[in-house]
Parts: sequence; structure tokens; C-alpha cells
Amino acid sequence: MSESPINENDMACYVRQALGDYFQHLEGEAPCQLYDMVIRCVEKPLLEIVLEHSGGKQTRAAEILGINRNTLRKKMQLHGIE
Repeated sequence: MSESPINENDMACYVRQALGDYFQHLEGEAPCQLYDMVIRCVEKPLLEIVLEHSGGKQTRAAEILGINRNTLRKKMQLHGIE
């Protein structure tokens, strides 16, 4: 029996949990540039999984992500993904 795919509600739950844990572990430190931190943490594995799913085909991966292929290539370069 296979698991059902994660839906947006499940992903939102995971993000809420991770951010809740993050805030709990700040130990008095003020959060800073949270948006950029979350995007950096999520974007690389997102790109890697979609590229794997597309068999390494950048055009298909860009279609799945809903972004331009050149944008995908720039993001891959930024994250050191070959």
C-alpha cells in the first residue's frame, strides 16, 4: 500500500511545526531575516526533489515548479546543484 501524496495542508503543518520549534529554541535571541532563512532552507531540497522526479530534465522540472528554465538554472547555480 502506498502513502498518499502530501497536500498543501500537510506541508503547511510541517512549516508551522518547524517555525514553532525555531522560535522555541531562540533562547532570547531576536529573529532576523526569517523570510530569507526559510526560503534558503526550503528551496534547495525542493529543487533537488523536483529535478530527481523529472529525471534531471530541467525543462520539465521548471514546468513542475511553475518557473522559467533560466530561473531554475540560476537557482541551481546559487545552491550548487549540478
